[in-house]
Amino acid sequence: MDDSIARNRAHWRADADRWVEPGRRAWAREEPCWGIWSLPESELGLLPDVAGADVVELGCGTAYVSAWLARRGARPIGVDPTGAQLLTAQRLQSEFGIRFPLVQAAGEQVPLRSSSFDLVISEYGAAIWADPYHWIPEAARLLRVGGDLVFLGNAGLLMLCVPDEEDLPARPALLRPQFGMHRMEWPDSDGVEFHLPHGDMIRLLRASGFDILDLVEMRPDPHASNSFPYVTLEWARQWPSEEAWVARRR
Repeated sequence: MDDSIARNRAHWRADADRWVEPGRRAWAREEPCWGIWSLPESELGLLPDVAGADVVELGCGTAYVSAWLARRGARPIGVDPTGAQLLTAQRLQSEFGIRFPLVQAAGEQVPLRSSSFDLVISEYGAAIWADPYHWIPEAARLLRVGGDLVFLGNAGLLMLCVPDEEDLPARPALLRPQFGMHRMEWPDSDGVEFHLPHGDMIRLLRASGFDILDLVEMRPDPHASNSFPYVTLEWARQWPSEEAWVARRR
């Protein structure tokens, strides 16, 4: 693998303390709420029935998604490359009395058995911090036939409109080319993100053995708010700032 795994591990190790309280708040939610705008699962309907399902979350961070799924009767395993994030997840497991395995590994190379899971899920974990040309085939390997892949992160359109400067929000203008979009590095960050145009993502999912069930372009409600400076509510009400993919293993 290239240097992105080590760089992202170091990035999240340094930033881990900042995510303890957001993680705690997310663990406390009864209903899953997705993305930076906290859109409720009852509105989006991203999840299949997970009661009794074997689930792996790739890039779990503080593992709140796995906790949500455990409350719904799933048997999750949280996977993350950063030990500091997994220590936070362990502490929150103790606080909330919800236990499930945690594994330190990158989403591109997961030390779990093939064809062992009914659902692979990632919210702003492997979905944007792992190379899709590695982690999506890895998700296919982990899934049983008929299993689902659900992942969400920044919309491709947003990534074309965000300035390089960290604290400036997306503009109503295209600032970089779509052709060739894949690995993205920002001047104010030591991490590495990955974003693909829709056409490239469709071809990758199909080549990896998936049928695409849905692409949800997420729109916040008129009174929503978020704590991130890179997109305003006004922008996100007009164009998708986040998107969720749902696919099924053939």
